[in-house]
Amino acid sequence: MKKLFIFSFIFCSILSVNAAVQIKSTDGWLESAFVEWTASEAYADYNVYVRPESGDYTLLDKQLMRSYSNYFRADALGLPAGNYQLKVVPIVDGAEVAIEARETGLMPVQAHDRNGFAHFNWNKGVGAYKDNGELKDGAKVLYVYKGNAKTVSMDVTVDSKGKKETKSGLQAIITGYQKGYETTPLCVRILGTLEASDMDEFGSSSEGLQVKGKSADAELNITIEGVGNDAVIRGFGILVRNSKSVELRNFAIMSAMDDCISLDTDNSNIWIHHLDGFYGKKGSGDKAKGDGTIDVKSDSKYITIDNNHFWDTGKSSMCGMKSESGPNYITYHHNWFDHSDSRHPRVRTMSVHVYNNYFDGVAKYCVGSTTGSSVFVENNYFNNAHNPMLISMQGADTKNGTDEKNSPTFSKENGGIIKAYNNVFAGSSTKPQYYSASNTVHFDAYQASTRSEQVPSSVTAKYGGTSYNNFDTNSSLMPSITPDDPNDIPAIVTSGLGAGRMFHSDIELSLAGYDPTNYDISSELSNLIVGYKSGLQGIFGTDWNTLPEPSTALSNAVMDNTLSFDGSNLYNPQGKVIRIYSVSGACAGTTSRETVAVSHLPAGTYIAVTPDGTLRFVR
Repeated sequence: MKKLFIFSFIFCSILSVNAAVQIKSTDGWLESAFVEWTASEAYADYNVYVRPESGDYTLLDKQLMRSYSNYFRADALGLPAGNYQLKVVPIVDGAEVAIEARETGLMPVQAHDRNGFAHFNWNKGVGAYKDNGELKDGAKVLYVYKGNAKTVSMDVTVDSKGKKETKSGLQAIITGYQKGYETTPLCVRILGTLEASDMDEFGSSSEGLQVKGKSADAELNITIEGVGNDAVIRGFGILVRNSKSVELRNFAIMSAMDDCISLDTDNSNIWIHHLDGFYGKKGSGDKAKGDGTIDVKSDSKYITIDNNHFWDTGKSSMCGMKSESGPNYITYHHNWFDHSDSRHPRVRTMSVHVYNNYFDGVAKYCVGSTTGSSVFVENNYFNNAHNPMLISMQGADTKNGTDEKNSPTFSKENGGIIKAYNNVFAGSSTKPQYYSASNTVHFDAYQASTRSEQVPSSVTAKYGGTSYNNFDTNSSLMPSITPDDPNDIPAIVTSGLGAGRMFHSDIELSLAGYDPTNYDISSELSNLIVGYKSGLQGIFGTDWNTLPEPSTALSNAVMDNTLSFDGSNLYNPQGKVIRIYSVSGACAGTTSRETVAVSHLPAGTYIAVTPDGTLRFVR
C-alpha cells in the first residue's frame, strides 16, 4: 500500500515530465496586448484571459488565439489605456488545468492618438470602437480568415420593419449595411493573409472590398482591423463610399488592383491608421508601382490619415479632385513616407493639415498644393527629401518660372498656398523657397513665424490667384493639437508604437540604404510582396486548426484516486495518463494524508496534477 499526500509546499525542486505553460514573449501596444507561449505536445487547447491592473480576468475570444510553427499567440484587443495582465491556462478534457497556468507581468497599454479631423466635433467614436478604446455597446465582431471569408455569416436587418436576413461572406455582410437599416456597430478582425481568391465577391470591380452607405455620409460605425502583427490583404484594396464613421487599422495591403485605400465620394469621419502600404498592381508610366496608396476624393471630409508606413510607394496619397464643394478638412500626421516617390499628399481644393510626418528619402516631391487648396505643413522632418513643398506652376515647380511648359513636377493646374512652420530639413533635402518682399511670385510656401500667424490675403498663387484660407487659426474649424518636436519625429515614427502595423509587423526589410534619388521599383521589395507568407498555421476555435495533437503519454488528467502504473506511465482505470512530476530535494510545508490503492510505482517520489489544480503527492 502506498501513501498519497494532498499538500501545499513552500519550496522543493521539481523536474517536470512536461513543463507548464512557458511564456515566450509578451508586451502591451496601442489599446491591445499580446502573449506568446511555447508550443507543447502536452496540450492542444488553452484559455487566455486579460485583466486590468485592478480588475478581474475576462476570457478572450477563442479566435484571438493562433498557432505558429513553434509557439502559440493570443492578442487582447479593445483595451483602454492602462496596465494589463494576461493569463494562459491549458485545458485537458474540457477542464482547465489551473496549476499549469501562467500569468504575465503587468504591461502598459497606450491609447491611440485621436488627434485630427476624423474625431473633430465627433464624440461617438470612429468605427466600432468608443473613444476610450473599448468596443461600442452591442458591437458585433467577425473574425475573418482565408478559410471562412466566403462563408462567415451574420444576420443583417434589411427593412424598416426589422426583418433579418442571414448574409454569408464578408462582402455580402458589409453590403447588407448599404440598405441603411442595420445600425449595429461592426468590427471585422482579419487573421493572417486574405487573398483576392479567398473573398466571396467584390463590391467594386476596380478596387475590391467596398464599404458603402445608403447615401452621402451614412453613419456605419464599421472598423476593419488586423489581429496581431501579420494581418494582410493581397490582390485587392478597399473602397469607401457614402460612409461616415469608418476605421481601417493594423493590416497591410499588397498588390492592390488600383488604390490600396480609396475614399471615393461623400465620406466623413474616416480614420485610417497603422497600415502598411506596398506596391499595387503594376501599370504603365507613373503607375509602375500601382496607382494610389491612400486616396481621398470627391467631397470626402473630416478624414485622419496617421501612423501609416508607405513602403517605396509611387503615388502615395492624392487628396482632392476638382468637384469638391468644400470645405474638406483632412489631417496627415506621424506617417512614415519611406523612400516613396510623390504625393505626400498632392492636394486639390481641400484644407489639409500635414504635421509630424517623417519624409525619409523622397525621390520626387513631398507636399504639393494645387487648385486653390490651403495646406498647413508644420513640425515635419524631411530627410533626404527632394522638393519638400511645391505649389503648382510656380517656384521650384517651374524652375522659378524659366520652364513652365516642360518642368512642372506634378501638375499644370492652378496653384494653392502652403503655410509652413517649424519644419526640419536634414541630409540632402532641398529647402523650399519662401515668400518674401523680394520673392512674391516664385515661392514654394509662406513661412510663418508662429503657429498662430495668419497668412496675409495678399499672398496669392501665381496661377489662379487664390489665397490661404487660414483654417488652422480658427478654433471652430481646427482641432486643438500640440505637435511633437520635429527633431523627435524619426524616433517616434519608427518606434514600435509608431507607423505601420503592430511593432512594425513580421517584415524585417529595411529601405534605409536605398538611393533617395532613385524611384525605380525595388526588386527586393517586389519579391517580398509576391512571396510573402505569414507564419500563421492555425486558429483556435475554428475549422482551420493545425494544432499539434497532445501526446497520449502525457496529457490527460485522472479524475479519481485509483491509479495504476505499467513501469513507464501512470494510468487511471480508463487508461488515461495524468500529468506527472518527479520530485527531488526537501519539501517544506503543511501536509495532510489519505490512503489510496496505488501499485507498480518505481522507487521515487511523484506529484500528480488534476484539472482543478489539486496536487496528489505519491511516494
